[in-house]
Amino acid sequence: MSMHTNLRVTLKEAMKAKNEVLLRTVRSIMTACTNELVATARTPQAELSDAEFLAVVKKLAKQRKESIVQFEAAHRQDLADPEKAELVILESYLPTLLTPDQIRPIAEAVKQELGVSDRAKIGVLIGAVMKKLGSQADGKDVKAVVESLF
Repeated sequence: MSMHTNLRVTLKEAMKAKNEVLLRTVRSIMTACTNELVATARTPQAELSDAEFLAVVKKLAKQRKESIVQFEAAHRQDLADPEKAELVILESYLPTLLTPDQIRPIAEAVKQELGVSDRAKIGVLIGAVMKKLGSQADGKDVKAVVESLF
């Protein structure tokens, strides 16, 4: 069963359980998926591939993280708490990300492979490491690890 189909099942379960946070989060994911389908000239009844679904959820998680930072900076914990609860649910759909310690050996191997020796080619190296890792690592972590290699 695809992740998109699984989400529809989760929506029904959240309705039956009357879990407001889960229901609100699943509905926001469904809306974002529908928007993605329409943006790619498909019908709203179609399904996203698992890769497309993960990209949508990753985008939503990033939005929640940014909102939490903004709300906490404005001392609005009442708005940050619901966002944190939704973020936990969104992250449950995402694969676990590699830690910087796990990224370092891969980045060093790619650096040797490409023969990058100066900071002028750091962008190429970051791109190559991201391409190799795909959605297994956060871009900020990869950038930090690659910059620490110089």
